[in-house]
Amino acid sequence: MDFFLRQRPGQAVTSAALIASWCLVALLTTAVFSFAFNQLHYGWNWSAIWQYRQKFLQGWLMTVAISAAALLCSLLIGLLTALARRSSVLPLRHLAMLYVEVIRGTPLLVQILILFYVVANAFGVDNRYVVGVLTLSLFAGAYLAEMIRSGIESIRDSQLESARAIGLTRTQTYRYVIFPQVVRQLIPPLTGQFASIIKDSSLLSIIAVSEFTLNAQEVNAFTYSTLESYLPLAGGYLLLTLPVSLFSRYLERRFHFAT
Repeated sequence: MDFFLRQRPGQAVTSAALIASWCLVALLTTAVFSFAFNQLHYGWNWSAIWQYRQKFLQGWLMTVAISAAALLCSLLIGLLTALARRSSVLPLRHLAMLYVEVIRGTPLLVQILILFYVVANAFGVDNRYVVGVLTLSLFAGAYLAEMIRSGIESIRDSQLESARAIGLTRTQTYRYVIFPQVVRQLIPPLTGQFASIIKDSSLLSIIAVSEFTLNAQEVNAFTYSTLESYLPLAGGYLLLTLPVSLFSRYLERRFHFAT
């Protein structure tokens, strides 16, 4: 008992200690929430929610599709922005810096409203799903750009000098020397960014994108069963983000030793 309660950093954890620790955490968490919900004296109405199970599933699948599309687009945006940040063309470098600072310095909710009701409207784009994916991509792309840029700048000058010494061009240096190392460093935080995109997609309900959160809000409006509508919402997001978070930690451990 004393071992798993006071584990030193780097000390090996036995299976028994690990199981006991998780059981203790689960027991305490269950006790707290059981007590809290029992104090509500709430009349549960799960039968009404069950009638809208298809709506929950459709919203959940839409969230998965939007998040996956946004992740792929944000990767491209992040890569191009990171390269632009290192460009010798001064206006291009400043444009990339402005994009990163504006996106990272303003709330995503405001960006969604401006891009959909102002920018997209000005260009005649009325597909809220396209605008939603683009907004999430631009938001995540700004953070990915800084990750990629910091990864590129972490490459030692000696490696770049060696690449020039053997006659590699700038493009070949990026392809064969820089990018393989950056990708290895980027994979763990990238999975974490994917989890963030999944949760951030809930804000697209503000422009009536029929994703998981909006569908849960509509079910709540139909049934007047607030907790029964939002508890599946929390569980659905946890079902998506928890495996991603666990996979991210696995990659962090694996690539930590590889570097």
